[in-house]
Amino acid sequence: MVVMGHRIERKIEIDEFLDSIGGYSEERIECTKHTFFRLSEKQRKIFKPEDILRYILEQKPILVGIQYNGAYAVFYDYKENDVIRIVLDIKPNQIEVVTFYIIDKKQIPIIK
Repeated sequence: MVVMGHRIERKIEIDEFLDSIGGYSEERIECTKHTFFRLSEKQRKIFKPEDILRYILEQKPILVGIQYNGAYAVFYDYKENDVIRIVLDIKPNQIEVVTFYIIDKKQIPIIK
């Protein structure tokens, strides 16, 4: 079952996204209690909040979209066949990392 709110409604240009988060410092980006919810115990030992912040602040995404629920879905290259999808709630003074998970590159949505 697909929850419509989690589907991507429209694509955002990568440079537009990077400009919009450019003014946020590390202190204004927060991992929520739900951020690591989808991870296995093994993955929780690998991924820490600072790893997620590094992706958001230092890496260039390969795709950005706004979901029907208003959250941003941001995709980053991870490994040869894998991508990290980070879901963000961008507020005027803060960015909350709602969740993230690793998906196969074949699962990247096609957005027109």
